[in-house]
Amino acid sequence: MSKKTSKKVILTELELKNTISRLTSEIIEKVNKLDNLVLVGIPTRGIELTKVLEKELFSKTGLKVRKGTIDPTFYRDDQNRVGTRLIKATDIPTPIEKQEILLIDDVIYTGRTIRAAIDALYSWGRPQRVMLLVMVDRGHRELPIQPDFCGKIVSTSKIESISLRLNNVDNEEGVFLE
Repeated sequence: MSKKTSKKVILTELELKNTISRLTSEIIEKVNKLDNLVLVGIPTRGIELTKVLEKELFSKTGLKVRKGTIDPTFYRDDQNRVGTRLIKATDIPTPIEKQEILLIDDVIYTGRTIRAAIDALYSWGRPQRVMLLVMVDRGHRELPIQPDFCGKIVSTSKIESISLRLNNVDNEEGVFLE
């Protein structure tokens, strides 16, 4: 069976929008000073999710939260297993000393991408706190890393995959199990 014929909807477009709204409210509740917060997206869908969250935070608070990107590719300990892709430029908009960093990724699986992102982040300085937001936690962790903010927990097998699709990139919106 091909991947395209076995796609299952985990979150519809409306459910995804509601989940993003809920996650944004949780960020507002948990972060004491939003002007001390920096949203940092991890390629590829984490970057797009960061943009969506930034807009939602602005609409709820009127505050423009700073955002950036970090590419953990060269900090991975499993490159031979996951392969390489086109590197995205790391763009951290401010010195991160004493800042609260919210790493943003679409799916957490083994935890290795997040560990590499944290290593990459610390090469830019020492933040006050690092938090993690993911749209989907699919389990199968190899490292003791848990998200602070999670859209949905979905049990998967190791051969399945989860994809976050966003209109501005994929011309469809939702979360899908393949």
